[in-house]
Amino acid sequence: MHFGSLTYKTKQFFLLLIKLSIVVGAFYFIYKKLTENEELDFHVFIQFLRENEAFSIKTMLFLLFLTFFNWFLEILKWKTLVATVEQISFKNALEQSLGSLTASLFTPNRIGEYGAKAIYYTNGKRKKIVLLNLLSNMMQMGTTIVFGGIGLLLLNSKYDLNIDYFKVSRLVVIIIVILIFTAFAYKQKSFKIKGFSVKRLLQFFKNISIKTKVLGMLLSVLRYFVFSFQFYVLLTIFGVSVSYYNAMIVITSMYLLASIIPSVFIFDVIIKSSVAVYLFSIVGVNDFTTLSIVTLMWLLNFVLPSLFGSYYVLNFNFPKDDTLQC
Repeated sequence: MHFGSLTYKTKQFFLLLIKLSIVVGAFYFIYKKLTENEELDFHVFIQFLRENEAFSIKTMLFLLFLTFFNWFLEILKWKTLVATVEQISFKNALEQSLGSLTASLFTPNRIGEYGAKAIYYTNGKRKKIVLLNLLSNMMQMGTTIVFGGIGLLLLNSKYDLNIDYFKVSRLVVIIIVILIFTAFAYKQKSFKIKGFSVKRLLQFFKNISIKTKVLGMLLSVLRYFVFSFQFYVLLTIFGVSVSYYNAMIVITSMYLLASIIPSVFIFDVIIKSSVAVYLFSIVGVNDFTTLSIVTLMWLLNFVLPSLFGSYYVLNFNFPKDDTLQC
């Protein structure tokens, strides 16, 4: 972003216009997702929640506590990782995490988060911030793959999903081929991820202390268990009779499949809802209950934090030595 030789007031006006556009865009995105969901009528959903006596004030406070704890861990992880570049307060990490959530809510796979977090820093630090955000997402994705893989294996052995092992083996072969080409490209120093060469990425991650990486992974695992447990709590609230063990097998499998299935942001919720409906139907949970829980999880862990994040977006200012330049 470069405003050239515009006057200070003009620059401020354009900055305010951009911030308002982001907030309005986020609110409109949320509105469309809720009102135009063909799988779950929002009015029926709201009516159901009103009539369900299980949603007491005590229950809602507990669900909100889990949401708070989930984002507390994410913010603490961001603060920990950023410390390798610049020491920031928990308040700064909170502002950057929630503000970037709002700014990236309507971008494909929340790709906008990378740029949104980077602009909180001066030009010289932005590339490192992008890489740290990539590392943070890789840690969370790695956690999802490990626990989801275990869950999927247990789910298949317990319920016999009739997996086509020929197709699975073919997929494995494709992945191996991709890895071979990746290794070759790495040697040629031409392969890039998010604009960075693999060699540079590996060197950057190698320079981060083991203590920081271990703490980041630990926070990722704790966060994973918090929002997975929140999903289980919602199952019990909706009267689903399933043990914690069986529920976690399905929940971990769901998060894995929902994460690896490619989708554009317009169809993201539809695809993830479809995965959840299919998997939970295996343990006897009806479609409406599953869709309601998926919607509540989205409201609690994305919509609610993004509402707070909109405050930080509107109050955003560029770093003092980099005002209105990026």
